[in-house]
Amino acid sequence: MSDPAVFRAVMIGDVFGAPGMRAVEMVLPRLREEHSPNIVVVNAENAAAGSGTTPKQAKALFEAGADVLTGGNHTLRRTEYVATLEEDPRVLRPANLVARGAGSGSVVVDARGGFRVGVLNLIGSVFIEAAQSPFAVVDDLIDRMRRETHLVIVDMHAEATSEKRAIAHHLDGRATVVFGTHTHVPTADERILAGGTAYISDIGMTGPHDSIIGVKAEPVLRRFLTGLPARFEPATGDVRVQGIVVDAGADGRATRIERFDIPVDVSVT
Repeated sequence: MSDPAVFRAVMIGDVFGAPGMRAVEMVLPRLREEHSPNIVVVNAENAAAGSGTTPKQAKALFEAGADVLTGGNHTLRRTEYVATLEEDPRVLRPANLVARGAGSGSVVVDARGGFRVGVLNLIGSVFIEAAQSPFAVVDDLIDRMRRETHLVIVDMHAEATSEKRAIAHHLDGRATVVFGTHTHVPTADERILAGGTAYISDIGMTGPHDSIIGVKAEPVLRRFLTGLPARFEPATGDVRVQGIVVDAGADGRATRIERFDIPVDVSVT
């Protein structure tokens, strides 16, 4: 990073299963060397075979170079992860996912370069289960973090693009970046809003893209065609690391947002 006054963040999209975990472990050190980010945020809610996260995976992601882990609708699927949510403030679940639950939906951390950075995890309430609307909780959470820092990163884990964009416009000028997760399909609508908030509807998936959003195609097709239950398994082909890089000033206003899509041969050891 040529200008030390510039804040830089890397966000990595939903890590899916063993292929996604392996890809992050291989690529994240290179991303850190290439971009020199002050903070790396990784969505880890699908790391355990496509559903949930384990303490072992959280540890591996931190060792690979993640600074904060966010979650989504699958975050509470693994009971062994509850202790991690309660004990490590860097591990988040959506703030509005449940009325009472383990862990927290927000954290302010000391990032590299002397920056203080707030990270907020929300979940949508359209076409997805949430205890309450993200709009019911976001103002208090953002205001609380902005008492400590103007650099605020929001992971909006949601189905509906309209809900993601609405949150971004609601937070324009109060959040440095609002990025969408959950659909596992990267969008091409990255932009900086009028108030200085960087936005993208979905940063994509880190995992196997020769699939149906990470899962082997055949059982998904069988379920759609027959209506019968099918066991979903993570696919293995065309593994990619997807995400974004965002630059901002110390005032929290974004100046650049850029997508990345990196193919990875996970068979290489």
